[in-house]
Amino acid sequence: MNHGWRPAPDGRDSALAAEAEGYLLAHTHREQAHREAEDLCARLPWLTTAQADDVAHHYIRQRNHLTRLLFQESLRRAAELRQEYESRYAVLRRDLLRRHAAFASALLACAAGASAVVGLYAR
Repeated sequence: MNHGWRPAPDGRDSALAAEAEGYLLAHTHREQAHREAEDLCARLPWLTTAQADDVAHHYIRQRNHLTRLLFQESLRRAAELRQEYESRYAVLRRDLLRRHAAFASALLACAAGASAVVGLYAR
């Protein structure tokens, strides 16, 4: 008897994992923006502390905005691709089922024909 962890049947675990991954990814991007802002301000030694703080603040805000736009565009494109793939899969599945039905019908017709021929020769 296994009393270990099992995933929830309703997919809550995968949703929680995706949310945690998103949080960690966003956190990583924010940290990267802070590092980039610090590097930028370090290359501008004539800025006062207040000016450097202001530049860093604006840089981080703009960088986070651009990252958010990139993520949103990626999500939009992923949804678009998913719809395209699902549509294509439905067409392929329908064609495959149609071919299987045609093959099964032909096989049944051949079997019926062979049975009729055997029946005629058996008399």
